[in-house]
Amino acid sequence: MAASYVMAIDQGTTGTTVLIIDKRLAIRAKVNVEFRQIFPKPGWVEHDLDDIWGSVHTTVQRALREAGLRGGEIGAVGIANQRETVALWDRRSGKAVHNAIVWQDRRTAEACAQLKAEGREQAIREKTGLVLDPYFSATKLRWLLDNVRGARDRADSGVLAFGTIDSFLAWRLTGGAAHVTDVSNASRTLLMDLRSCQWDGTLLELFGVPRAVLPEIRSSSEVYGATKNVRGLPDGIPVCGIAGDQQAALFGQACFQPGEAKCTYGTGAFLLQNVGPEPVVSKHGLLTTLAWRIGSETHYALEGSAFIAGAAVQWLRDELKLIEKTSDIEALARTVKDSGDLVFVPALAGLGAPHWRPEARGLVAGLHRGTTAGHLARALLEGIAFQIYDLAEAMMKDAGRSAPTFRVDGGASANDLLMQFQADLLGVPVERPRMLETTALGAALLAGLAAGVWSSRAEIGRSFKIGKRFDPKMKPEVRERHLARWQRAVAVA
Repeated sequence: MAASYVMAIDQGTTGTTVLIIDKRLAIRAKVNVEFRQIFPKPGWVEHDLDDIWGSVHTTVQRALREAGLRGGEIGAVGIANQRETVALWDRRSGKAVHNAIVWQDRRTAEACAQLKAEGREQAIREKTGLVLDPYFSATKLRWLLDNVRGARDRADSGVLAFGTIDSFLAWRLTGGAAHVTDVSNASRTLLMDLRSCQWDGTLLELFGVPRAVLPEIRSSSEVYGATKNVRGLPDGIPVCGIAGDQQAALFGQACFQPGEAKCTYGTGAFLLQNVGPEPVVSKHGLLTTLAWRIGSETHYALEGSAFIAGAAVQWLRDELKLIEKTSDIEALARTVKDSGDLVFVPALAGLGAPHWRPEARGLVAGLHRGTTAGHLARALLEGIAFQIYDLAEAMMKDAGRSAPTFRVDGGASANDLLMQFQADLLGVPVERPRMLETTALGAALLAGLAAGVWSSRAEIGRSFKIGKRFDPKMKPEVRERHLARWQRAVAVA
């Protein structure tokens, strides 16, 4: 096959990564380009869509040069993206009517509070699987329609197009031919019915969103269109895989069976578990989301996030100056045999799921005269793992099953000490893949399936390689003592 490579565009919050892989999942190129962050007011976060598109152009061209390819060898293009970020643009000119409002933006907190006061949250949660929060797209889109002059009238008449970043990229990549999103991204908007996978009329009316502005909801692996007028790429390459970044990572980790789970350890940490073809509405503080749809087969997931993971290590480096670079924490933690009964609660930005306590603050408990920097470093790593344990416990209660294995990725997953302690707490093996670029990989795999590069998920699964496995070693009584100390500390954080 002449077109024997797959390109994935992983459009993230601070930068864009382009990955080119071959049929055996070998990396031919990986390039990242950052772009500017815009903070118009406290709590407001925006991106310029031209900056995002420029970063895509640059990474595509650099990746092709790195791989030694001209572009015609690319058989499929897939997209993974920062979720919930809202874009609104003119269909005729392609120009944004306003900067994109980023998922981190909190400007619509008052609007969400008003809807909660009206008693709307429970009905919204039952339909969407989500909590009512500015994190999600609907209130941000309503803000644009109400605050950009003429936007609502132009949206009503079909002149404007709304989308999360996947929609914007698919539209640009295909020269405006495809205004689409996939089920995983649509499930993050507060506008899609979780079970029908369609835009919900009642929710559209509640949030004041005209149907004419919406993209078509499609599966996560099909041909949406073909490249047209993309600098560096020839016309006619199928654009055929889309998933939100965390769902893409779940797919990239080959968590294809119900019960399989992955955790991404980045600045924060995201835990997703495949729960199969029926949604599980959480009763323990988690979110229900679409994992992916391929053909007529739909998989759902439970999701929980810890606000602070790798960011706690950055705090130890930047504020306390105890390490020079983040990778130094493991060596520092290994200077002691255990944490010395020290407990670190990394609530430096409040506590996320399953606690949902924004007022919580970081806590160090158990200090004594013999406490050293090594004890603090070890307790910090353990605090990250304890947060994930809490998420996993909530998932087990909601889904009625524990993960047979637990797959990890992200920068902090390279820390062997953290991964071993995580396996000990969870009581199941932790598996770290050889390829840690699982978000981009997931987008590539979804695109390659649609383009026929891979025939099935079974074929992909046979190519998936584990880099290192961490089996539980801790004695049960020691584990219980650790958990009891954590539970006491987190209750007062």
